[in-house]
Amino acid sequence: MDLVKTDSKNIYYPPGGILLWVIIFLELFTFGMALVAMVIYSKDEPKIFHNSRLLLNTTFGLANTVFLLTSGFFMAKSVQSFKANNSKKSSLYLKLTMLGGFFFLLLKSIEYYEKIAVGLSIGYNTFFTFYWMLTLFHVIHVIVGLVILSSVYFSLNKKNKSVALEDFEASATFWHLCDLIWLLLFPLIYLIF
Repeated sequence: MDLVKTDSKNIYYPPGGILLWVIIFLELFTFGMALVAMVIYSKDEPKIFHNSRLLLNTTFGLANTVFLLTSGFFMAKSVQSFKANNSKKSSLYLKLTMLGGFFFLLLKSIEYYEKIAVGLSIGYNTFFTFYWMLTLFHVIHVIVGLVILSSVYFSLNKKNKSVALEDFEASATFWHLCDLIWLLLFPLIYLIF
């Protein structure tokens, strides 16, 4: 398997490319505006927001934070190994990255099931409208990230197939976006209100 490398130290070419960073800034802006809206609405209904937050399972939220942060660590190690021309190690770390993402989705599915089972759906109240919209939008990002990582993983493990450093870095950058968004969502939704 050939590894294709480029000069990633160029200031005009951040990891993943300029277009990806434009998308990342737009995604962060979108999530940021939704979080600001959530804070504004919480001022109108402080008791509802507080009591609703108490219905969430903080342990699940914390475990998912650990899953994503650990996964992000392995993604960084995977990129580091890829740059060192060690495709075996890179592949292993990439598998561990995807495993962390899978565990996140599994635990989130259990949490969603519990919420739906007791009637805490998207229309239950304003807090749960924000909870569902924000966390489901994040889940979609994690699923897309796992599809991207799977594609890179299979390309990395195919014989006579080259993987460009730009593609590898782009997938890592998107995955770290998922980490970052969760680090914004977790404290606001699970801890603050």
